[in-house]
Amino acid sequence: MTQTSEAAAVVPQPPKPGRGGRIRVHRAWFVAAVTFVTIIGAAAFRSVPGLLIDPLHDEFDWSRGTISAAVSVNLALYGLTAPFAAALMDRFGIRRVVAVALTVIALGSGLTVWMTAAWQLMLCWGLLVGLGSGSMALAFAATVTNRWFTERRGLVSGILTAASASGQLIFLPLLSWIVERHDWRPAAVTVALAALAVVPFVWLLLRDHPADVGLKPYGAAEFVPKPAPVPGAARRAVTVLFSAARTGPFWLLAGTFAICGASTNGLIQTHFVPAAHDHGMPLTTAASLLAVIGVFDVVGTIASGWFTDRFEARRLLAVYYSLRGVSLLFLPLLLVTPSVQPPMIFFIVFYGLDWVATVPPTLALCREQYGEDSAIVFGWVLASHQVGAALVAFLGGVARDAFGSYDVVWYASGALCAVAALMALVIRRRPAGVATAA
Repeated sequence: MTQTSEAAAVVPQPPKPGRGGRIRVHRAWFVAAVTFVTIIGAAAFRSVPGLLIDPLHDEFDWSRGTISAAVSVNLALYGLTAPFAAALMDRFGIRRVVAVALTVIALGSGLTVWMTAAWQLMLCWGLLVGLGSGSMALAFAATVTNRWFTERRGLVSGILTAASASGQLIFLPLLSWIVERHDWRPAAVTVALAALAVVPFVWLLLRDHPADVGLKPYGAAEFVPKPAPVPGAARRAVTVLFSAARTGPFWLLAGTFAICGASTNGLIQTHFVPAAHDHGMPLTTAASLLAVIGVFDVVGTIASGWFTDRFEARRLLAVYYSLRGVSLLFLPLLLVTPSVQPPMIFFIVFYGLDWVATVPPTLALCREQYGEDSAIVFGWVLASHQVGAALVAFLGGVARDAFGSYDVVWYASGALCAVAALMALVIRRRPAGVATAA
């Protein structure tokens, strides 16, 4: 009997009532909770780049363009690794891939404390942390959602996406305080320890598939056997890319998500703190504002997941990008004073609600268009997100060196968001069942 037939022969047991006759919570929600905590721990490293630009510039006299280039490499690898990570999870399992990724993040962040040259920043923060974080990218959340849930996928996608913002909320104020009081090296060590602390949770509590514990996915009518390991992870990732690249929706999704990355990770996350600091705002104050974005990001992303279960994803994306573009056009007017005024607070709240609200509808469109390959396709779409982020992270630093301010970058990003809104509306809907058949 083959492995597949053996798995298919497993008959799941119905949920056993707990004390008082209550039905126990489905195991899928515990897996989602472990995934949430894991992404929070890995998110610590994403809080650091914007805090390091000025300290590294002051200590080593590296240009902001040079430092931004290392951040750019990190962001690009974060995206380009994601589709291969999704395929590796199919081959070796979620637990192994995520545990190794967290260890690589800790290694790269820890080694930065001994660097003395810019190429070492490229190697540690750009290459190692980029590769590790790419394996912890949103493809991880997509894989968990696709395997463990058939209902509430939009909501779960929103919750897991919000985990990254929750990590930012937790670590940004702490890391900014460490940088201001104790220099940037203790902050890098804190990131390394945070990543390592999550590894035991992943290894002991995370499970690759509902069939591992004899359960159906949440909301499924029938038991789903665990698929056999898929060999040739890299080949499969590239094959799926070539197949998806022959379709128009892929390029529209990739283009809109590239603009999403440019206007969030590449722009605000990397350059908001140094831009505010340029106008006299204290480092901890600017970092706290960025952390507040993380607070409302959690609310906005979970709400977006709820909306995605109920409204057309294309129209949601168009609304999100339009509102984001308008808000960026007003930002230069809000940065002219070092104090935090009510209009700045309104911008932070507004931008936070829209930060990664684009993820649940984008993931839903990938699922609609590409069926069982949607996690890998989303990995490639995420790669475009990070390439866009990498370009703006680098060009933002170059623009600051060239013009002495970030104003031109804010205006250009606002215009790009308007383009993304139009691109989202052009995506054609695919009839139900076609993606699965494909």
